[in-house]
Amino acid sequence: MTPTSMSWQIEHPRLTEFAASAEARWDRALPDYPALHAWSVEHPEEFWASVWDDFEVACSAPYEAVLTGGPMPHHEWFTGARLNYVDQVFRHCGADGPVARDGAAIVSHAEDGTRAELSWAELEEQVRAVAGTLRDLGVGEGDRVVGYLTNAPETIVAFLATASLGAIWAVCAPDLGASTAASRLAQLEPRVLVANTAYDWAGRTYDRRSEVLELADACGVSAIVEVPRAGLTFDEDAPAIPARMRRVPWNDALSGAPLAQTAQVAANHPLWVLFSSGTTGVPKGMVHSHAGVVASHLSMFRLCLDCGPADTLFWYTTPNWMMWNIVTSALIAGTRTVTYEGHVAYPAPDRLWRLVADEAVTIFGTSPGHLHLGAQSGQEPGRDLDLSSLRAIAVTGAPAPAVLNVWVREHVRQDVPLLSVCGGTDVVSAFLGCSPWLPVHDGELSGPALGVDAQAWDPEGNPVVEEVGELVIASPGPSMPLYFWGDEDGSRYRSAYFDTYPGAWRQGDWVTRTDRGTFVVHGRSDSTLNRNGVRFGSSDIYDIVESDPAVADAVVLGVELEGGVYRMPLFLVPAPGHELDDAELDRIRQRLRSEGSPRHVPDEIRVVRGVPHTRTGKKIEVPLKRILQGAAPGAVLDSGAIDDASLVEDYVALGREWGTQP
Repeated sequence: MTPTSMSWQIEHPRLTEFAASAEARWDRALPDYPALHAWSVEHPEEFWASVWDDFEVACSAPYEAVLTGGPMPHHEWFTGARLNYVDQVFRHCGADGPVARDGAAIVSHAEDGTRAELSWAELEEQVRAVAGTLRDLGVGEGDRVVGYLTNAPETIVAFLATASLGAIWAVCAPDLGASTAASRLAQLEPRVLVANTAYDWAGRTYDRRSEVLELADACGVSAIVEVPRAGLTFDEDAPAIPARMRRVPWNDALSGAPLAQTAQVAANHPLWVLFSSGTTGVPKGMVHSHAGVVASHLSMFRLCLDCGPADTLFWYTTPNWMMWNIVTSALIAGTRTVTYEGHVAYPAPDRLWRLVADEAVTIFGTSPGHLHLGAQSGQEPGRDLDLSSLRAIAVTGAPAPAVLNVWVREHVRQDVPLLSVCGGTDVVSAFLGCSPWLPVHDGELSGPALGVDAQAWDPEGNPVVEEVGELVIASPGPSMPLYFWGDEDGSRYRSAYFDTYPGAWRQGDWVTRTDRGTFVVHGRSDSTLNRNGVRFGSSDIYDIVESDPAVADAVVLGVELEGGVYRMPLFLVPAPGHELDDAELDRIRQRLRSEGSPRHVPDEIRVVRGVPHTRTGKKIEVPLKRILQGAAPGAVLDSGAIDDASLVEDYVALGREWGTQP
């Protein structure tokens, strides 16, 4: 029989040493994960002090108190401490550090196959030089530097250089249009823009020099640091940079007078601003702190993922997604990180698996969609490639159905666990996920992350088990935002998370907490499906239809209409080589009925060219629902924030048939 759970086989997990240290320091009995987690949320001052001290956070002044204030969101972490995120990176390669200065810190791959390494020593040298250049451009503590950049080493260098000055960083990938990027970055009124001149995608080069100038103008920057791609620069054949803006080629930035000392900032000093997807309204800028990010990411890497200096992390991402920040933070655990700028399946569907093999990756991060691609295209990475170094695969961005656990065991390696993680841009870390002390159950998340008081609540605010409820975080965490950018009175921040359950954080996901402590994520609660009062998540349908070999992608919507009418259409994209005719659609309906229930069968199924996603790969369920309810497309989504705006017309067409669209 195919197993439905497995142990994560780590001989000496760092978590065991951490728990033993905490038992001795705090006189606590911590024999298993439930006890350890309970201690971490019931005594957060003790837990986070242990994270800070055991992992030797580099700081120039110690904290006076771990946690003060309250209730949420009125709390502060590590008051009194002075530090810099960047110091956590380079402490690993000192004279007594665990990594060799000439060892690779970043390994980069371009879509054309170009590979490069940046050693720890070279990374530090480049960061200090670019920081000196930014300082000469007038950037100081509290100023903003923004990027329009791919997932490449220059992006990490530019961020670390910014942070080392105590300045604030934000970035968008250059596949976003200039106006869409400006809707985010211009909010910050930055001094400097660091930008790629072009990017490659699926074998094609996209010249972005005009977009760079448009974005620079919208942001009002005084300088552009030019990071060339495809041989394109702002020379004779390029659009002219306005005289009021200084142009600094990247090679010149690397020759800046090195910064001698990082700025030592307060614990709650802003580190970066991450933006919401922006599919509706003005994107929210979520501001995170140096201390909060350092503590949360050390806990995540060292205790949850068991990552350290002997590991190599490769997580496919883009700077549009908070996973880029996670990839960068692998460096604070002393972990080598791999970057890739290009299409997930170019020149062949197994591109990412080949990178895993070539770089002897130990932790591979990807999305459920990428694993579905492997299954649908008949890939056999475990048979065809040397994946002997791989010890875990992590997935996030969408709920991972049980069928993917089975596929990994059968087609990657029997003993490699699939670690499903649920977090958010909001906290740039995980709420639910994995632990070396917890088994991995197919289709489930192993448990709440340490230090995260994650629960499922009913509408009255009561915790529920074995029932669908709202994902709620009942006590504060270090990487919750300091505030939203431009939200002077805090009203947008409070309404986003705390209005439903005052004093507790509502994430906006439907989850079930099982009686063994695992979680099942059903999808966004604001796009919940409701059949005759029975609520369930869209992932319950995706688990079934997206495992079908005839289906490449799907989106299901629950649409409330006037007069109490409720309709649930399902949109399917055919897999290559398959035709979704009436017979196939009847077969899929039967699967939904038998593997789900009669309530899982949609009112109608539409075959469409594609499902529109955000630039980070998430289905835009809520805007599509609003369109079917009669909203004008331009009022509920920013076309520049989705991967293919032309696809929206198929959903508008259904609205016309329903009479909700003109």
